[in-house]
Amino acid sequence: MKQSNRSFFASLCRSCLQFPAAFCILLLSFTGCSSSGSQPRQPVMLELEGDLAVHDPAIIKEGDTYYLFCTGGSRRTGYVPIRCSPDLRHWELCGYVFDKLPEWAPVEIPGTRGVWAPDISYFNGKYHLYYSISTFGKNNSAIGLATNKTLQFDSPDYKWEDQGMVVRSTAGVDDWNAIDANAVIEDENNIWLCWGSFWSGIQMRRLDPATGKLSAEDTTRYTLCSRPRKGTSETPPVEGAVEAPFIVRRNGWWYLFVSFDLCCRGADSTYNIVVGRSKKVTGPYIDRDGIPMLEGGGTQVIKAETENWKGPGHCAVFREGDQDYLVFHAYHGQTGKSELKISTMEWKDGWPIVAPLP
Repeated sequence: MKQSNRSFFASLCRSCLQFPAAFCILLLSFTGCSSSGSQPRQPVMLELEGDLAVHDPAIIKEGDTYYLFCTGGSRRTGYVPIRCSPDLRHWELCGYVFDKLPEWAPVEIPGTRGVWAPDISYFNGKYHLYYSISTFGKNNSAIGLATNKTLQFDSPDYKWEDQGMVVRSTAGVDDWNAIDANAVIEDENNIWLCWGSFWSGIQMRRLDPATGKLSAEDTTRYTLCSRPRKGTSETPPVEGAVEAPFIVRRNGWWYLFVSFDLCCRGADSTYNIVVGRSKKVTGPYIDRDGIPMLEGGGTQVIKAETENWKGPGHCAVFREGDQDYLVFHAYHGQTGKSELKISTMEWKDGWPIVAPLP
């Protein structure tokens, strides 16, 4: 820009001080003058309607339809409800993954009655749904896998095929808990599974992309996030709860989202979502204040700030185009029932920001 033009625009910007704010905004939009520079878009909590009775959501899109999977179901209805939406805002129940419990589940984990915390991803030409089998408060748990060529119910290729158990934790033997899986796709040859709830925290292993099962060549298990606790390996540490990992890559960083504190207590739930980041998918993950997540660190993403909603947690991150969304559940402040929530997610100084709960 020529010096004369610089002087003109500087003078024009200074002149804003003499006019009403509305005129200044219009003036600056035409000239490009700004004292504060580019600012991130403000995140928005979407207004949702329909069947929103959701716990532990996982989301993906195929064609023109968004598919959301969650904890739930029964012997009467089937297990792992599927909700569908054409626009991320209007949701309806459209089916279940399983007609009955996978045959291996009650044999491997006696006493289990349901299927928890599904995770949905697409690689190697198939949709991969990882799911949890457990009993509440115990780490005698397992993660299973079901695959499908398509999510479109009217396709002749639509069929969920259970692939059996992927990883198991044993009470009194393992100081970690095999639930709350999340598949992390680094590239087509490097795919990981992270999981964890309570005990020693969040774990990760490499997967074999061909099978979706744990790699036989790389057996290294990484611990990604842990909080100080007093309990033994047989006792969930309620004072140091961390669970429900979800990992994404943005702008050269890997971000690990986890839920701190307690879910599943209705309006008394204290769930909240925190995040850390790392240059390597296997960690170490550090929060904004420089505290390692292995030492209890975590930068706040969202927590309950009003009496209307409690315990926001168990999130998934979904991207469409250049827009990220945080998908999670929260508990109604009066009824205690869990409900689906979706906020647009923006980035400020390398860290995610979302809209507050109303």
